[in-house]
Amino acid sequence: SKYMTNKDGKIAVIVGKVTDDVRMMECPKMSVCALSFTENARKRIVAAGGECITFDQLALRAPTGSNTVLLRGPESREALAHFGKRTTVTNPHAYDGVKPFVRSKGRKFEKARGRRRSRGFKV
Repeated sequence: SKYMTNKDGKIAVIVGKVTDDVRMMECPKMSVCALSFTENARKRIVAAGGECITFDQLALRAPTGSNTVLLRGPESREALAHFGKRTTVTNPHAYDGVKPFVRSKGRKFEKARGRRRSRGFKV
């Protein structure tokens, strides 16, 4: 609901399952389109005066996707741990804390010079 502030009359679209969040005290009135809803989430949205619709109902209501807000979750692939953040002037150390592509975590694998202060220097 925090992503739907100042978006009255628009439909929140989630490609996934909508679950109930007990930390949220009050649920505002809004239209939500998702693949599925948990029982408690559906009750809560309908009790607030909102509606829960499916994608086929959304296709009939808004064929072009107008007046909809597509909500996406965080990017959390394992590969993203190796990439680092984008490099900018304010963030020159973008690739410092990235996960190395290592065969093993043993003594002989990427533990030598350049990785440890005790072995000469650390980058």
